[in-house]
Amino acid sequence: MTTQNVSSVDPLNWQSDGRPVPEVKGGNRYLINGEIREWSGQTNEVQSCLFFNWNSGIVRPTLGSAPVLDANEALDALKAAQSAWDNGQGKWPTMTVSERISAVQDFVARMKAVRESVVELIMWEIGKTQPDAAKEFDRTVQYIEDTIDALKDLDRKNSGFSVEKGFLAQIRRSPFGPTLCMGPYNYPLNETFTTLIPAIIMGNPVISKLPRYGQLLNTPLLEAFRDSFPAGVVNIINGKGNEIIPPLLQDGGVELLAFIGSSKTADQLKTYHPKPHRLKSILSLDAKNLAVVLPDADMKVTIPQLTAGTLGFNGQRCTALKILFVHKSRVDEVIDELSKAVNAMPAGHPWKPGAQLTPLADINATTWLRGLLDEAISMGAKIMNEGGGEVIENFMKPAIVYPVTPQMRLHEVEQFGPIIPIRAYDDLSEVMDYAVETQFGQQVSLFGYDPKVLGPLIDAMVNQVSRVNINVQCQRGPDTFPFTGRKASAEGTLSVADALKRFSIRTLVATDYSEANRALINDILAARSSNFLTTDFLF
Repeated sequence: MTTQNVSSVDPLNWQSDGRPVPEVKGGNRYLINGEIREWSGQTNEVQSCLFFNWNSGIVRPTLGSAPVLDANEALDALKAAQSAWDNGQGKWPTMTVSERISAVQDFVARMKAVRESVVELIMWEIGKTQPDAAKEFDRTVQYIEDTIDALKDLDRKNSGFSVEKGFLAQIRRSPFGPTLCMGPYNYPLNETFTTLIPAIIMGNPVISKLPRYGQLLNTPLLEAFRDSFPAGVVNIINGKGNEIIPPLLQDGGVELLAFIGSSKTADQLKTYHPKPHRLKSILSLDAKNLAVVLPDADMKVTIPQLTAGTLGFNGQRCTALKILFVHKSRVDEVIDELSKAVNAMPAGHPWKPGAQLTPLADINATTWLRGLLDEAISMGAKIMNEGGGEVIENFMKPAIVYPVTPQMRLHEVEQFGPIIPIRAYDDLSEVMDYAVETQFGQQVSLFGYDPKVLGPLIDAMVNQVSRVNINVQCQRGPDTFPFTGRKASAEGTLSVADALKRFSIRTLVATDYSEANRALINDILAARSSNFLTTDFLF
């Protein structure tokens, strides 16, 4: 494989510009039971995913170290969460909604104070461009603030009483108990918090296992978690998942699992729990989102959306477009225009002005991706854009691959990287066969304008995927929209309002409509002797 005459994979394109490497001191720290501890056992050296051409050689900076906790520490975190839960009688789960909101608001204020440090580490740890790293932080803050507003709205709706068939009742929401949250490395802040924050604010004590990449960027937030919440409510741990997660689940004390990752791992995690029927799960898993380019697609709209949809964060997104179905009448045009767009994308370090392509977060990912390319080529496909698939270290220049056929792995597996498989179709039945037969069912993007074609296609697709996008790329946002999937792509729905409901259960206090019981309820409300039974209206 040659790298000549391809600027993005030329070592000279990766020279150091003198930007100081962030040094994370105290990276061996973790949080259990309201105490920031320093690990004295095994640690992992955390190297940046970024590399530099230095004195005619490639160097990769070290950012710090992270603890590799053992099963005993993981179980200690569970014990802390169970203590905070105290069989549902702990301070946090019995606290008023208003008090929990105040604690989360305090956390947000502390979080904003370390924005610069977190954004810098997002760039250095996982290679996200500076604008996208800043967006991830700001979007996370906005998500938390939107969650607070949504909870206020939910609580207002539940602040009254219902009278039905001689019964008086108040129906509100209560937490499940100790919750295990496991976020992904591609959004180690945002997607981790989209489960952690709603779990906490609804009254569940949490153990958060950090992803393998993106551990250090959470370090500046440890004090904020410690100082904003009662002991044991938030526990942040690091380590090898296959060593510390099985004992956590096998204990049986985890009531709810929130996991973002692969369906294979999710299936395995569930088997560890001694009572899997009791374990509630919120899962966001694999996807093979397809784009369908119809004969009347407008290329001025379609090409920019395909480019952004396939290559945003180098394709390392579950919502990325993973395969393109293009009508035969437009396939040559799409390949030509898409090749021009891809080859025009600037590559470089995340802070380089205009950079769109960066090194992959997993420094070994190019081996997997190159294997997919080599197999497809051996089966008759070609790389259609100049230099596509060329590699230097953990950077790969995007590859447009055509024709992709059902016999190739690229046709079925989620590549999670900068490879764009294209399959030509003649009849929409071919597209629908794929949508029906694939094990995934997250999203689809349809490009075209004929209502007589799009109408029936929408009707067919909504029963295969959870979101149909018209003339735009697949995406998660806005965060107020439902985010879920069919088949092996998800279990449960994550969005601002939906997440609050997923991390809680409808619970009611009821009595008959007798004069004595009505008086009793009024006395409880007047004395404010119950935090659950209340008519307080949150502003």
